[in-house]
Amino acid sequence: MKIYAVCQSGLGTSFMVQMNIESALEAAGVDMSNFQVDHSDSGSISGDMADYFFAEKTLVPALNNLAEEKIVPLDSIIDADDFHWANGY
Repeated sequence: MKIYAVCQSGLGTSFMVQMNIESALEAAGVDMSNFQVDHSDSGSISGDMADYFFAEKTLVPALNNLAEEKIVPLDSIIDADDFHWANGY
């Protein structure tokens, strides 16, 4: 599965979200060889780049080139509770 963390500039925020995604998956005990996690800016992504795109909820309206079901809006980029979905893997 391919996951992208997205922010406006593709630097600090998206990298922090990427690390949080990886940490949540590892904490859930998933086989990380089945996942590829990367980060990017919102202007450089397209729907075929990943299965899911994680972004802070205020950025979601700018992601109008992505299918809604591929977007995972985050209330907080640092709150571990926003990454509870990883327990399902």
